Amino acid sequence: MTSQSGAEKLANLSSEDRAEFLSILTDEECQALLHDWRGFNARPTQIAPEGDWDIWLALAGRGFGKTRMGTEWVRENVDSGKAKRIALIAETAADCRDVLVEGESGILSLYPVGEGPLYEPSKRRLTWKNGAVATLFNATEPGQLRGPQFDLALCDELAKWRYARETWDQLQFGLRLGDDPRAMVTTTPRPIEIVKSILSGAEGQVVTTRGKTMDNSSNLAAKFLKKIQDKYAGTRLGRQELDAEILGDIPNALWTLATIDASRVTEAPEEMGRIVVSVDPAVTNTERSDKHGIVAAGLSSNGRDGYVLEDASLNGSPEQWARRAIACYDSWQADAIVVEVNQGGDMVAQTIKTIRSNIPIREVRATRGKHVRAEPISSLYQQGRVHHVGAFPELETQMTMMTSHGFEGEGSPDATDALVWAFTELFPKMVRRKTSSKPILRNLGTRA
Repeated sequence: MTSQSGAEKLANLSSEDRAEFLSILTDEECQALLHDWRGFNARPTQIAPEGDWDIWLALAGRGFGKTRMGTEWVRENVDSGKAKRIALIAETAADCRDVLVEGESGILSLYPVGEGPLYEPSKRRLTWKNGAVATLFNATEPGQLRGPQFDLALCDELAKWRYARETWDQLQFGLRLGDDPRAMVTTTPRPIEIVKSILSGAEGQVVTTRGKTMDNSSNLAAKFLKKIQDKYAGTRLGRQELDAEILGDIPNALWTLATIDASRVTEAPEEMGRIVVSVDPAVTNTERSDKHGIVAAGLSSNGRDGYVLEDASLNGSPEQWARRAIACYDSWQADAIVVEVNQGGDMVAQTIKTIRSNIPIREVRATRGKHVRAEPISSLYQQGRVHHVGAFPELETQMTMMTSHGFEGEGSPDATDALVWAFTELFPKMVRRKTSSKPILRNLGTRA
């Protein structure tokens, strides 16, 4: 095999020269190269920087290879004996398992068969032969991080975490073992408070790596690259998701992340006055269709404050969105499902009733544009009367692209429209004072 210095030179060869070199290797040598991160697979920007730092922040577009950067960094630290107790944290438990452990760039994929760590899913644990242990955590349960202590942490897609600040803070209390405890954060950026705080250096000594989706074009499907470039290149969403830019507020936006952050909470009140699930179905049902907006929202018992409880929006068939809406209704013990019927008419309510006939439904029909309907709800946010229970990244990104002149994003703001209808139902007097456009409401069904 090549020496380390020879392997580093191999990594810099053109694809044609690499192919020629690989053609003369044995099967065993080729297998060894598959697991040679620094010498063969990694680009220079994917290698951990030298020097004294606490946090390595990788801000990069979709498909850049952030996950592989993170898992290889963990492997190097474990195999060298530098790390003994590791925290692996992702948005959900499923993400931690499916992406960081079992995924194509997960830790188990980095080793030849039989040489990797022992994975015990029931214990949320990876154990290496040298005694190092990694424990899996998720960002929907920050309390999991109370008690354990670590010398290394990998935080995947932090900008998507529902309880980003709370989870991050709990991690900092436990990242206290060894002489040089470190954390790596890999994320496609959003201008949320914790990302900006890390970037500013307020959370520790930070080194930042930036990258774009196209930096990894040689490892991504040409069809995928063409589709996303044709659809998103130059757009605001493309600049964020592909070019990894942290964008400022859109002029005349009805919502800003700062406004949403100011009233964000970690828990809703135990007792609610009302809870509704609002649905804004997409017009069509194809691969390119917008999502069906599904949002659960509640009203405090004193009628003053509103709470966004869940964004359950999804792509899928009419039956799928109807079942998701009913599941959300059951989960929150809601009072009714609010459904916009402009596009589908009575078929929208009927889709739900074919699954459960006695479910209470409130039909709403818009008579003015989306941004006009959204303005009185935006006013509630500015008054500090609407609180997001945790974070809802996709919904919030969509909300911040709704302006007083219309929606500045791609497609239709279905989740935002569902949110608007939910609070129109919960704050009817407030909405009617703010606009002369009164939605047409019909009660269908009774409380089961």
